Amino acid sequence: MDNISDSIQIEVNTRYLDEQSEPAKNRYVFAYSIEITNHGAESVTLLNRHWHITDDNNKVEEVIGEGVIGQQPEIAPGKSFNYTSGAVIETELGTMHGSYGMQTSAGEKFQAPIPAFLLSLPRTVH
Repeated sequence: MDNISDSIQIEVNTRYLDEQSEPAKNRYVFAYSIEITNHGAESVTLLNRHWHITDDNNKVEEVIGEGVIGQQPEIAPGKSFNYTSGAVIETELGTMHGSYGMQTSAGEKFQAPIPAFLLSLPRTVH
């Protein structure tokens, strides 16, 4: 692997939370579950996150913070870390992308990119 970030695999599953959403008030709530897998040779620690959340009106919300869900997990080689969080946008469709700031057990810091993924109501995208 040419780059240490290539050893980090990030998979995302999303779902619309109908019971928490209020379309009449332009409030659409989504949950996203993320699995981060370390395919590298050394442990990594997730230090921070940086998200760009864009709704269908091109309104962008930037979220920067330490860790995820109150944790800064250490992920051993060959292991995964899973968590679920949420996003609220003003339209039926949106996208998210970003990166995790990580550090190897040797102290090398790097960014693991989070590929863009879609937030959408069921049956709105064909």
